[in-house]
Amino acid sequence: MILRAKIILPITAPPIEDGAVLLGGNKIRSIGRWRDLRPHLREKVWDLGDVLLLPGLINAHCHLDYTDMAGELPPPKNFTDWIAGITALKAAWSYSDYAISWLHGAHQLLKTGTTTVADIEAMPDLLPEVREATALRVFSFLEMTGIKSRRQPRDILREAVRTIESLRHPRHRTALSPHAPYSTRPELLRLTAAISQKRGWPVSIHVAESVQEFEMFRHARGEMHRWLGRNERDNSDCGLGSPIAHLARSGLLGENVLAIHANCLARGDAMLLAKNKTQVVHCPQSHDYFQHPRFERARLANAGVNICLGTDSLASTRQAGRHKPELSLFTEMRALIQKDQGIAPEEILRMATVNGARALGLAGKAGELVPGAFADLITIPFPSKPEKFYDAVVQHTGCVTASMIEGRWVIPPHS
Repeated sequence: MILRAKIILPITAPPIEDGAVLLGGNKIRSIGRWRDLRPHLREKVWDLGDVLLLPGLINAHCHLDYTDMAGELPPPKNFTDWIAGITALKAAWSYSDYAISWLHGAHQLLKTGTTTVADIEAMPDLLPEVREATALRVFSFLEMTGIKSRRQPRDILREAVRTIESLRHPRHRTALSPHAPYSTRPELLRLTAAISQKRGWPVSIHVAESVQEFEMFRHARGEMHRWLGRNERDNSDCGLGSPIAHLARSGLLGENVLAIHANCLARGDAMLLAKNKTQVVHCPQSHDYFQHPRFERARLANAGVNICLGTDSLASTRQAGRHKPELSLFTEMRALIQKDQGIAPEEILRMATVNGARALGLAGKAGELVPGAFADLITIPFPSKPEKFYDAVVQHTGCVTASMIEGRWVIPPHS
């Protein structure tokens, strides 16, 4: 099959005008100018018209099962109030509520161009059913806590590993997510680091998300420190450094680790993340919802940290007007460029494609259009001037006009 488009954005190579992609099975065989691929005309040709064709987007952090919580939690005065609010909301939901919400989120991501998602999963029992009901490629990170339940870290980890082994799948992956430093014991972080490094698993963890978390670990004080202390957390691991330093002491920094948010950094934290090749995931709309301190993208990037883009959940997204928000990396890209005038559209698109692929161990396989990569492709309309390629992507609103995952149309182009 050959796909022809007005403009192709390979991401890791210059844009191609009047370009074409030659597919073989579920992968890309060749990419170049249409005139150069015409000798392959024995293949079926899809002329997609005046569109931008680019790799499917990679959402490096999401909570699909919270999708239907959109608009249920107004922005809180402080982060611990939100934790209490979502905990109460979750307790009122049934298994069916979570499953339906998960599927709604998957549908929203597909129609807005995501082809791979890193999802935090609090309800692993629903995964066999819901993952089969979506075309998305899903990395399911099993959420682990343990403070309130008083369960031993080894028992928590043993159960999660058994779940991973029971969910083996040719397209989807399952891995571990100790929720956050404040909601887990140091021993669980150490055990997670050891087994994940041994088995080559990625790890996802929320860290340094709020000022309250930063104050808790850096100075052993503040609202979160008091609140968790009242809820039977042993806070003897606080007052020893930043949340990032806490992960370093636990051995949970590395190329396989996705540090979610990383909004509050101490001096040296950016270099510590870069030295350990730890990935950072930024979620602009969630960041705005909580009014966190300015995300230090330039500082992290200058240190050499790979920064990715995620949507987080709709339980932490502002509702504008009467319509509830939807999960969309295009919305996140627009939110980022509005807050960060120093970033180029090209870099934002890398955060939503090739950077996310690298973080999930898919470098060369997703997030870019190169021979040998998965045929994960999306298209959006392109009526703009030729030099506005990347602006057109970042400013795109609504749905994609076509989407393909591993060589199969999941949103067919208009005939």
